[in-house]
Amino acid sequence: MSHREQSQLGSRDRKALSVKSKLEQMDSAQRTTIRSEQKSRKFLKSLVRKQPQDLLLVIGTGVSAAVAPGIPALCSWRSCIAAVIEAADQLEVLHPGDVAEFRQKVAKDGDRDLLVVAHDLIRKMSPRTGDVKPNFFQDCLMEIFDNLEQQIQNPVVLQSILHLMERGTMVLTTNYDNLLEIFGQQQGKPMESLDLKDKDKVLQWAKSQIKYGVLHIHGLYTDPCGMVLDPSGYKDVTQDPEVMEVLQNLYRTKSFLFMGCGETLRDQIFQALFLYAVKNKVDLEHYMLVLKENEDHFFKLQADMLLHGIKVVSYGDSFESFPEYVQDLATQICKQRSPGTAHL
Repeated sequence: MSHREQSQLGSRDRKALSVKSKLEQMDSAQRTTIRSEQKSRKFLKSLVRKQPQDLLLVIGTGVSAAVAPGIPALCSWRSCIAAVIEAADQLEVLHPGDVAEFRQKVAKDGDRDLLVVAHDLIRKMSPRTGDVKPNFFQDCLMEIFDNLEQQIQNPVVLQSILHLMERGTMVLTTNYDNLLEIFGQQQGKPMESLDLKDKDKVLQWAKSQIKYGVLHIHGLYTDPCGMVLDPSGYKDVTQDPEVMEVLQNLYRTKSFLFMGCGETLRDQIFQALFLYAVKNKVDLEHYMLVLKENEDHFFKLQADMLLHGIKVVSYGDSFESFPEYVQDLATQICKQRSPGTAHL
């Protein structure tokens, strides 16, 4: 064999080794992915062994984003505010100078400041008296949520929530949209949208007397009377001992499952209703499903949330894992028999 042939053979061997190495790396990456997926399918026994009627779901923008990805305003609180600003500009209900100012705030402010921006934006489009009705904010929401019933693309999460509701799980949401109610009605369920302005309905809901009721603590985009800017808008509720005792008792006696929520615990209205007056939070047992993008951030969040009595659980490393995880989790929980039938 000539020196040139040996050289060519050596080159082919190196290429073969390189390809083999790449394949091994791919196999390793695939194995890591599989292991990650397998880990994401592990459920806390303390959660899946809960009776459905012992749970209260807190639904955030992540649920809406998974169900109707075609509406950018549903993807996050930030994108919702940005969409409202654009609608206000197009409808000419906000001065161009204010539009530019709010765009800048949304672009640069951290997540913790977004609720403040939202409150300022709503006030800017509301009467100077501070009343909620009439206001242009509702018109902007109606613009960005137009034909909502036609936007449901991935109903897996909603179907899972309905299965839990059928078995007694309660639901409240920080969202302005009514995707869950729309889908439930399509499935023949007597869905009912509630807000905190109706004391009688809130008391019935809190006592599990409205099986398919969804409590919107920020209000619903179709009803400007129920929209709230900040906790002061609910002073009739927060200063009512009967209502507050019933609501806070839920946080003490139910296991809240935060689903698709980001900044809910920093939400002023949620804090006023459930957190401020409830003592010994570390003795509670609530749960929060989150995306694990960064391990350090995830485990720090876990440690921080335990102080609030909340166990943080990862549904996976990508948002695409969320619907299937919720479906599997709901299936596991719905398998639980009620205490009275455990011996059968």
